[in-house]
Order: sequence, then C-alpha cells, then structure tokens
Amino acid sequence: MTRARSALLPSLLLLTAPMAQAASPAVPAAEGAWPRIRKERIQKLLPSAMAQAKVDAWVVICRENDNDPLAAHVGCENAGGTAAFLFFREGDRVRSVGLSPAGEAVALRDMNLLDEVIAFERGASVYTKVAEQLAQAKSARVAINASESVTVADGLSATQRAALEKALPPALRKRLVSSEDLVSEWMAVKLPEEVDILRRAAALTAKLEEEAYRAVVPGKTRDSDVARFLRQRMAELGVGDAWAPDQNPNVNSGPTRGHSNATDRVIQPGDFIQTDFGIRVGGAWGTDIQRFAYVLAPGETQPSKEALARWEKSKKGSRVALAAMRPGARGYDVDKAQRDWMREAGSEGVMWGTGHPVGYWAHDAGPALSGAASGKPPTGSALRVLRPGQVFAFDGFFAWKVGEPDQLRILSVEEMAVVTDTGAEYLNPPQEDLILIPSPDAPHQP
Repeated sequence: MTRARSALLPSLLLLTAPMAQAASPAVPAAEGAWPRIRKERIQKLLPSAMAQAKVDAWVVICRENDNDPLAAHVGCENAGGTAAFLFFREGDRVRSVGLSPAGEAVALRDMNLLDEVIAFERGASVYTKVAEQLAQAKSARVAINASESVTVADGLSATQRAALEKALPPALRKRLVSSEDLVSEWMAVKLPEEVDILRRAAALTAKLEEEAYRAVVPGKTRDSDVARFLRQRMAELGVGDAWAPDQNPNVNSGPTRGHSNATDRVIQPGDFIQTDFGIRVGGAWGTDIQRFAYVLAPGETQPSKEALARWEKSKKGSRVALAAMRPGARGYDVDKAQRDWMREAGSEGVMWGTGHPVGYWAHDAGPALSGAASGKPPTGSALRVLRPGQVFAFDGFFAWKVGEPDQLRILSVEEMAVVTDTGAEYLNPPQEDLILIPSPDAPHQP
C-alpha cells in the first residue's frame, strides 16, 4: 500500500496554498506546438484516414461564434465570415483548399497550413464556391460534418446543410456522406510527439491527485475541498480543464454518482475516495485519469481484507482490458474481456463502457471500448478497430451494492494507454496500491 503523509493539518490548507515542501511538478512543454503539429497531422494522418473511410473529399464549413467542433484542427478557428475548408484525397496525399472571404484570406495564407487559399468577395456565397471545387474534383464520395453518433463530426448546422445542398447539382448532392468514419479514424490516432505530450501530461495528472490526498484530514476535509485544492494547483501550473470545469475534478467518497461535481460530503474512515481528473496542456491535449485512496479507521494500519480484495479485483480488470487492446481488435472485444472478468470476480454490473479515446477531448472520437454490457451484438463505435497510435482512457471495474438497493460503489481504476504495433502500453505507471490516509487518532507510522 502507498501511505499518505500524516495529514493532521488544518482543513484550511485545502483552500490556500499547496504543501510548500512539495517540489512543483513539471508541466509538459507543449505551448506553441499545436500549429506545427496540426499541419503534420493533415499531411501524415489525414490521407490514410480518408482512405480507410473511403471518402475522396471532405468539406468543413466554418463561421463566427458557433463554429464547427473541428475548426481548430483544420485551421478555421478564427473564421469571421462563413468560410469553407476542403480536403481532396489524391493518391497517398491530401490537397487542401481554403475558400475564405477576402478579409480573412490573407491571415489564412500567412498561417501556411493549407495548400491553397482562394479569396472571394464578402457577401458572395461560399456554397457556390464549394460546389465549383467539388465539380472540378469529380469526387465520388464527399464527407460532410453531419453525424448522429459522433458529436465532433456533427458540426454542420441544418441551415448550412440546406444551403450547401441547394448549391450542389443533384448528382453531387447524392455523393454526400457523413464524415463520422473519417473523423473517427483521423482524430483517434495521435502522432508520436502527441503521445509523448500526453504521456507527460498523464504523469502530471496522477502526481497532482496524489498531492491532494496527502492533504486530506478525515472527519474534516470535504470532497469539494479536495477539488478546490486541485483547481488551485491547476491555476498555479497554468494548465486547463480536460472537460467542463464544474465537473473537473469529480471527487467522490460516497456512493457512485457518475459524471458530476464534487459535493460537500465529509470524508470519513472506511471511505474509498475516487478522484476523476483531467488537465489540458498546450491548449490542445487533455488527460483523463482516476486515482483512489482509502481512509484508515483510528488504529488501523491496513484496509480490511474485503476492501483490499475489491481493490485488487478492480486493478485486475484494468490489466485484463490492457491485454485485450491490440491492433485489429474491436472496441467491443476490449469491453467484453473485462465484462467476462467482472462476472468471474463477482462484481455487480456497471452501466459504463470500459473506455474511450482521449486526447483532444476527454471523450474523443474513435473506437468505443464498450457494447458488451447489454449482451446484444455490438453496434456503432464499438465495432471500430484499434490502430497503433490511438490513445484510450479506460477503467478497471469492480462494483458492489451499498445503502439503497439501486446504489452502487464502483472502483474504476482509470488509466491511459496507447496502442502499439503489437499491443498496448500504459502512458504512465498505473496505480498499483491504494493510497492510505490515516485518521487523526491512528498511531504514528514511521
């Protein structure tokens, strides 16, 4: 077990500065890297993603204030007037074209991201220009950002789609397909440099969670205090949120509450404490990691045998899932491997899937490590196959009933891993032991 330093400190500590004696962890050097990396992603990863999705062209429409979720990934995050970014697959490369109102065209050229930027008069229809480009390219399948299942591939509004279809001749209109396959293939795979950034960010995420546990005073500290501690550390280090700030981190010492904010519940002896936490570095890359602590009762030096057994079963679920992650496996196969282990271990069922892609969002696009809980044949993103370079956040589950009949306590040892050519590997060392938090009356431990 990993024992937390004696935490007999005023609970006010959680609302002020972190422990002065702790060396400040290093933030991954990722600032300013995104423009260069996204250009490399377009050049190196987009051609194969388009080929795998069997599309010849991709149209992204950008606009001010309510932009496409993928705007920053293709370079139109600063759109003023409506603009269009087109990508044409030509053999093993992609040709990129930006159609922009004259005012922003100069800035787009200065970015040096696209192969060509074509300016048009403000007030002219960008959709007519898109139709002209598509007609010239004679693309058989044209992807647009409209999807029922992949949210980040659903950026085309109803009015934008109507305007686009109105501008296209009937033959071209029939060639439009959802970009969900393309987006899932492209977004899920990360460049080696991105994996390295995520590796270092994951290590920092886990370190901060461990710091927070060292400041817990059982009977005084609330879940929300732990969350405030972590938010203060984020501010000091200059890192952002991997998901909605109101729910990051989610600290929970009671019955499982799902994705939510930390409450004012006071942490007590006998509690498992779950912290689900993610940071964003370089304005682009986010993590999603959980760390667990156990609060010893006064006089205890180890958790009960029952608590330790539950922890070990949850940890084993993570290892089973990792072993099932390999190129060519479906997301469903990874989930099923863990479900089989959970049944063998005597766990209650868990409604969430084993894991999800992570990187640009906490819940990124790509194969879903889920689908096996229902007992039905897999569908949707659970059928997508794993490929080298994909990064996942995934849980090792063990659940049991507590309190009311419908209440569960779920241990979910969440780690991050990258798929390799031969299998998968953790991005940073996984949690092996519970972090033990002594109660105030516990005997001193050397």
